Amino acid sequence: MLERDLMQPFGIEIDLETGRMLRPERTSVRRASDMRGYYADEPALERLIRDADDPVHYQVSEKPVPETPGNLMYCISTLQPGLVGQEFFMTKGHYHQVKETAELYLCLRGQGFMLMKTETGECKAEAMARGRLVYVPPSWAHRSVNTGDEPLVSFCVYPAEAGHNYGDIEKEGFPKRVLRMNGRPQLVAAAAQR
Repeated sequence: MLERDLMQPFGIEIDLETGRMLRPERTSVRRASDMRGYYADEPALERLIRDADDPVHYQVSEKPVPETPGNLMYCISTLQPGLVGQEFFMTKGHYHQVKETAELYLCLRGQGFMLMKTETGECKAEAMARGRLVYVPPSWAHRSVNTGDEPLVSFCVYPAEAGHNYGDIEKEGFPKRVLRMNGRPQLVAAAAQR
């Protein structure tokens, strides 16, 4: 490879107080209406969409890099606080298309869980809190769940060629959900629901 073909180094600013990436080049926004089919209480989700004007659930900000081996993709994920019925706001969740890839999540703000599962149904939850890093091993699907009253903000890093597979989660869901019961977050069996 010729030196002129090399990717050039760069820097970005992240406001560590708010967890916001300054001047991202790409931002993906998921609203409540984008989460149809993911929550157990669909009527509660439809009420939220109607009564709260389809609020933002989460967004992902990034400065893209080439999706080729050797590069690292990174982003800031911001999951808003809230409930759909008794279920805490969550991200859709995904496997990586390249299953042999891991991902790091460093929590910058808020609290919640990283809910993870394998294709065979094993399910684990790791606490998310400011300054806590969660390692998602290869072959584990993962989703963030916000159990607090402020945004759950994470800095995420993964191999750039990893890709995202949302389709399998949309079909099979997760074996457990995080609900507010007696005023506290509880991990409960999903009973064949997404």
